[in-house]
Amino acid sequence: MTETTDAVRAALDPDRRAAFERRVDREAESLRNDVAAGAFDAPDFAVGLELEGYVVDADGRLAAAPESLFEIDGCSRELGVHNAEIHTAPDVVSDAGLRQQYDELRGIYDDIQRHLGESDRRFVLDAMWTVPPESGTRQYLSAGTATDGIFLADNMRPVPRYVALDQKIREANGGRIGLGLPGYDDARSMLVESLATSMQPHLQLPDPTDIPRYLNVATRTMGPILSLTANSPFLPADIYDDEPVSDLVEVFAQTPHELRIPIFERSVDEGTNKCRVPRDVASIDELIDRIAEDPTLVAPPDLGADGNEDGDEGGSRGDSGGKGDPGSERYPAFGAKRGTYWRWVRPVFGGEIPRGADGAPIPGASEESVRIEYRPLPTQPTLRDTVGVQALVAGVLRGVDVADHPLATLSWEDARASFYAAVDDGPDADLRWVTQDGEQTGETEAIYDDLFALARRGLDALGVGADATEWALGPIEARRDAAHTSPSAWKRTRVREAVEDGASLPAAISEMQGEYVERVAGGTPFAQW
Repeated sequence: MTETTDAVRAALDPDRRAAFERRVDREAESLRNDVAAGAFDAPDFAVGLELEGYVVDADGRLAAAPESLFEIDGCSRELGVHNAEIHTAPDVVSDAGLRQQYDELRGIYDDIQRHLGESDRRFVLDAMWTVPPESGTRQYLSAGTATDGIFLADNMRPVPRYVALDQKIREANGGRIGLGLPGYDDARSMLVESLATSMQPHLQLPDPTDIPRYLNVATRTMGPILSLTANSPFLPADIYDDEPVSDLVEVFAQTPHELRIPIFERSVDEGTNKCRVPRDVASIDELIDRIAEDPTLVAPPDLGADGNEDGDEGGSRGDSGGKGDPGSERYPAFGAKRGTYWRWVRPVFGGEIPRGADGAPIPGASEESVRIEYRPLPTQPTLRDTVGVQALVAGVLRGVDVADHPLATLSWEDARASFYAAVDDGPDADLRWVTQDGEQTGETEAIYDDLFALARRGLDALGVGADATEWALGPIEARRDAAHTSPSAWKRTRVREAVEDGASLPAAISEMQGEYVERVAGGTPFAQW
């Protein structure tokens, strides 16, 4: 405990933070030079994935993940003790690459389930847990002790960087973090962010100077893709214990389809609105500058006692919930800084050598590369859905470029409005788009037509054959004609039906969640539910 609090104090020390910022500036300058020199060029487009979930017990209640779980290759810790993340190695985009992504996900997922099954627990692919542990949601998320003025949340992993970030964010908010959600106005710490889980597709680009153009396009795709994938329309059931059933319509009206977005934005807000839709960027140098100049919250404890100004050791994971991705080992301070550059799409510098169609590292590649991390999406119900969304994101981003599509002419303000409309209303959102002819439209079916056409165009340009494309995209496009377009719509319908049959709102949510968990375990793609 003393070791943790000492590391937290060091991370919060102003002098250490100033030394860290100086090192970030030096690394940013070196990174700019290396990018210009071609050190981050790559031979191929490649994809990878991060997929988060949570653990439940035999009764479907939230439960802690055993430490032994993280001995499984491809399974990592997350912010909450109940969370875990699956992450894949990158594959060159191809028929074999998409299949390899799925096979790796399946292998890790099955290993996790076998391990948890030994203690009568299971891993759930979901965007928000809604059946709380015995202690109840508020108690679980607020439990903790203050040691020498530093708050340690009981159910947050005691990683000094997490604790330091929590301390900084709590101090900036007067000791309470405002949520402003129906039934849940504020929280004691940023552990409230562990309510939500997500999937993050990654797309590596051969030419780093293309990254700004792809990021700007990615911002304009977030609304339509989120409208098909929204999956977190309810807080945990006990939050609604005092909610009269007669107010169900009001609860639905006040609660977004995708609660994950406001929860994350508000749980890490220290006053500068760091978590947000990024503004358009014109060049890779400007992007590097933005990351370097983003407000520093803490100096990473693992970079050395003096900020490691002259050394080269230290890790580079940087996200508040362990959601960051390893940056280049040559830029550990910049990598840590990027980890708290909380934007819904952002770049990652450095990584692993992608695998080719034969599963071996491709020749001529290095670990120095640049990729887009696409962050606005909630965890999907099944692995087939997950790889389908991954392919959709990669295909659309590439498709806009190869088709010379004018989507980037959609104003940033309209793109942002489209995204938050999808957050609020899921498949019923007031979306904004620009067609191939340069015409603006808000007609949902026309937008989806263009979206999937671009995805097919992009996957084709990436060398993915027609059969593999339909295998990947089919489960997601089928949502357009399914009974429920998004998982959030399915969840809301199930709860409404249960309430109409006489259940209380908390009981209806718990009943819905039980059915959801069983369907997830069955593995049938969501569109067939």
